[in-house]
Amino acid sequence: MRVRGARRLIILRPEPAAGRTADKAARLGFDVLCHPLFAPLPLDWAAPPADGFDALLLTSANTVRLAGARLAAYRALPTYAVGAATAAALQEAGFVDVTCGEGDASAIAARIGADGHRTVLHLAGTMVAPMEAGPLRLTRIAVYTMTSLPPDPALLRDATPGAILLIHSPRAGERLAERIPLDQRSALHIVAISHAALATCGSGWASLSAPHQPVDDDMLALALSLCE
Repeated sequence: MRVRGARRLIILRPEPAAGRTADKAARLGFDVLCHPLFAPLPLDWAAPPADGFDALLLTSANTVRLAGARLAAYRALPTYAVGAATAAALQEAGFVDVTCGEGDASAIAARIGADGHRTVLHLAGTMVAPMEAGPLRLTRIAVYTMTSLPPDPALLRDATPGAILLIHSPRAGERLAERIPLDQRSALHIVAISHAALATCGSGWASLSAPHQPVDDDMLALALSLCE
């Protein structure tokens, strides 16, 4: 299915992920605009010895881009990634033994446990989604943070009646609620990556929806359903 009349879709996630979502949305026929609310910045971090762990977990491709040269110390570990973009970034960085999960972090944690691993290094951002670790002993280290970008007046101008806004995190929902006044929401639709993100967007929108699985393709499928 393709969008009739090029329904406007506004992507609020940071680059470069916004670009990946935009490419998929454009192929579906959406009129796509990107208005990132945050930008990722690297942090200085201390890399613990790799021999203290039996698996590595990454839940964002930003980790691969921003962790720096220290990341290479863990190439020999069985490595688990949430999402195809994270897995591809790891492979480009020289990681060979990469298992990709398309669900959330809890799903990949269950896979890690089922594979017999217990002591896991989780490299991530300063903000991570809730995760059920089960029997895993996780050491989580932040290698990047998300900094809020200044308000962009173009967002209000581009959020025309009927537009669909994609929300990829609870923080993005909070920021959007701060930047779109209540009296300008009634003709705008929200598709969020999860119900937790949806809950932060506030009220007054034309519609609010979230997919069963927190993945980009399911968000776009929901956006398409609004065009039927």
